[in-house]
Amino acid sequence: MKLIKSHLIILLSLFSLLAFAEQTATISQQQLLALMAQAENKTLVLDVRTPAEFAEGHIAGAINISHDTIKENLAKIIQFKDQTVVVHCRSGRRAISAENDLRAAGFSDLRHLEGDMNAWQAADLPLVK
Repeated sequence: MKLIKSHLIILLSLFSLLAFAEQTATISQQQLLALMAQAENKTLVLDVRTPAEFAEGHIAGAINISHDTIKENLAKIIQFKDQTVVVHCRSGRRAISAENDLRAAGFSDLRHLEGDMNAWQAADLPLVK
């Protein structure tokens, strides 16, 4: 019994480390706005919500690729592979899934928009329809 508990503790510790290692850095709404205002901004804002959600309102300049079609649509964004890519959805779950797919495809500078679209809208920040 003691051996099982020890193994369980070790497994949980390793699992926690792996989960932490895969976390994407975040970027605040204000940081993103400042980045987008720069003259030579080469940041991709990737909205991974559904096309219907995107049509209801999105961040200016964002590209929409639904989280469940990222792998099939990599060719559309591969030129951003070595640039900053800011990923967001409505609340975060789909963005995390997309970030994992992008990371696996070799995207190296991923950022997750803090609070996703819910926080963007709550802060009454600009949207394009």
